[in-house]
Amino acid sequence: MDPRALKATSVRAEDPASQSQEPSALKITASGSDPKMFSLPWETPLSAWPQDLLVKLPRGISRHVVRFVRVGDDVYAMKEITRNVAEREYEILRQLQKLNLPTVQPIAVVTGRHDTDGEPLEAMLVTRHLRFSLPYRALFSRTLRPDTAERLIDALAVLMVRLHLAGFYWGDVSLSNVLFLRDADAFSAFLVDAETGDLQVNLTDGQREYDIDLARTNIIGELMDLSSGELLPMEVDEIEIGNRLVDRYHSLWSALTDTDKFTPNEMWKIEQRVNHLNDMGFDVDELEMNATEDGKRVMVRPRVVDAGYASRKLLRLTGLDVQENQARRLLNDLDAYRASTWREGDDIEIVATDWMREVFEPTVRMIPREYRTRIEPAQFFHEILDHRWFLAEKAGHDVSMGEAIHSYIKNVLPQYQLDRKTLDELNEEADSGIVDERSTYYDAPQSDDADDDSAESSYRAPGVDEDGYNAEDDPDAAVWSH
Repeated sequence: MDPRALKATSVRAEDPASQSQEPSALKITASGSDPKMFSLPWETPLSAWPQDLLVKLPRGISRHVVRFVRVGDDVYAMKEITRNVAEREYEILRQLQKLNLPTVQPIAVVTGRHDTDGEPLEAMLVTRHLRFSLPYRALFSRTLRPDTAERLIDALAVLMVRLHLAGFYWGDVSLSNVLFLRDADAFSAFLVDAETGDLQVNLTDGQREYDIDLARTNIIGELMDLSSGELLPMEVDEIEIGNRLVDRYHSLWSALTDTDKFTPNEMWKIEQRVNHLNDMGFDVDELEMNATEDGKRVMVRPRVVDAGYASRKLLRLTGLDVQENQARRLLNDLDAYRASTWREGDDIEIVATDWMREVFEPTVRMIPREYRTRIEPAQFFHEILDHRWFLAEKAGHDVSMGEAIHSYIKNVLPQYQLDRKTLDELNEEADSGIVDERSTYYDAPQSDDADDDSAESSYRAPGVDEDGYNAEDDPDAAVWSH
């Protein structure tokens, strides 16, 4: 196994059948040193934590009690589960993070919890809320493009391939166990639930196929559930989408792992293969080349390191750390800027510095203050470019960047919104799957006006809901996708 994974954490989860004694006092193992962690009400069941600690963000369906909690300037996702499961998931997430795989960031595992009467409470897994991300049900709570389901499936296929290449057996693949980030015209998927996972040196074909088959079954069921709630566009075929995942996975796996055979005078095809992998977003670390016994052909197999080819290139040139498709779009705009300013002969690093100062930074500074925690700057820039093209197509002539920005802010950006009623419905639905029966005995009492939400509401400032919650004050407020 990769040494980075072996040394990822001091936490070593025990066998679930182990009868080892629970810690007699509170124990927090954390990847940081925030003293505010110790001041949280660990002696209280998570479902009864005070409202002033909680952040109103959409939650995905979970078997356990999950809440978003503000700790200083950060927002953490807290999940109440048994000690062995909490320690195992923390350990696995730490390992996957060390391998630079797309997962939520593990912050701490908390054990030895007891209530004020000395009765034991479940352990807690703490992860950092993934900024701007949304669970799939929140995405479908708004009117989206008919191909949204396909784009989510494509993102999930990429995530599965990346995890499988690293030797991670998931064991419970579903849309519910993933968070999605907008990535230009696509999505990026992040693993959020690793309870059933296992990191190995390599996976067998049987293990991979089991994950794929389970994913197909779960996804078809989840999409049918969306359809029954009238959240899925009528033209979406749930079974076809499930089959798309299988096809996309096998196509990508083949492109990344297959061995090609070339004749000695076709060696240019090796560079073509590497360029194709780079275009897909993957870096190639080594090429294994072997001649056939008759010496007439050469067998070439790439050793793929990981995704992030474009994002690493953009990071090196500009310092911007963005998603892969966003990086590709920004690099294309950088190339266009270089050509339009007649600077093909200049060093790309110098041109990139000028592009940042003259193009990118003035554009993203135009994001209204109340939306700065709702849309990533790189996504804003990408959508401005798309909107500018749309306006030019409609007008029949070029449109200035300034005109496109003002039009986008006025007509498109307000759609990045999720009303309080929808948010409450999503979170009530998320809690409906909880199987931690003990926690229900401690549910926090509802206020008298908990059900007073209506479809119509009086005017309020942008980003402020009827309870006074202001997304502007929330460093981890999610993107409400349009």
